[in-house]
Amino acid sequence: MPIITRRSLLGAAATLPLAGPALAAFPEQPVRVIVPWNPGGLADILMRALAPAMAQSLGQPVVIENRAGANGAVGTQLVARAPADGHTLILGNAETHAINPLIYPKLAYNPVTEFTPVTTFASGPFVLITRPGLGAETMEAFLALARRQPGRITFASWGIGSTSHLAMEGLAKQAKLELLHVPFTGAAPAATALIGGQVDCMFLNAGPAEAAARDGRPKILGVGAAERIPQLPETPTMKELGLPVEAANWFGLLGPAGLPAPVAARIAATVAEGLKTAQVQEIFRAQVALPVTQTPAEMGQFLATDRDRWGSVLRDLAIRLE
Repeated sequence: MPIITRRSLLGAAATLPLAGPALAAFPEQPVRVIVPWNPGGLADILMRALAPAMAQSLGQPVVIENRAGANGAVGTQLVARAPADGHTLILGNAETHAINPLIYPKLAYNPVTEFTPVTTFASGPFVLITRPGLGAETMEAFLALARRQPGRITFASWGIGSTSHLAMEGLAKQAKLELLHVPFTGAAPAATALIGGQVDCMFLNAGPAEAAARDGRPKILGVGAAERIPQLPETPTMKELGLPVEAANWFGLLGPAGLPAPVAARIAATVAEGLKTAQVQEIFRAQVALPVTQTPAEMGQFLATDRDRWGSVLRDLAIRLE
């Protein structure tokens, strides 16, 4: 996962033209944020944490609408066709704006030409977690178990081509494992299946994984971040374990192509202010999500880098979907 520069957005946004008809008329109605995954996943939790603070600043309700399907493509396509006035936004991540174009030849939207970057607001590491009773308390034991049973150890993800899927494929390639993929329609059902013992392991967002592992039954074996995380100080990183798998995701807001720059800047500044509130910070800490602030221009540069990175990953894995 590329490192996202954490700069103060307000100073940068203040240099943009924040006056004029576009900004004066925004927002005229509730702002709708499409979350293109099921409720209960990390993206949904973080966006719902931010929404009240954004609403207070904007003077209009911020309404969250879940439109799941096709690794986030269903909801993302909807926003690409929406009016470019700031009242409809997409919560995007690596899947919607970097991975999907590389694995869906017939994708119904263009992530570069049909969207306006607004801001990235969070980055979250994944951890490798195993089901209760698997009998692998360490990474070494897990690798040995998987090698003894090629093709029989199952791993969950929140969709084919999702970051959770690709992270595990990367681990399997590095460790020379043969694992069986079981995709779900979202992070929440995938995590529920793992905790219930229906699948053996997965790369899961660190917050939900840490909460699930508190009773000691599911086991967290490694962290996909570059450094250990405060909530799991005794858990080594994948790199420390000799498997340098980067497993994380980012979350941000984009509007349709043609979104006026003053509107994008105001939304970005509103998000940055929301990230400062105590309630939002508490929820982010609980979910092991790192707050991030970016200008629209910075997000655009980051998206280009992220697309290049995932392009190199997917060339090795050769995943293509209809």
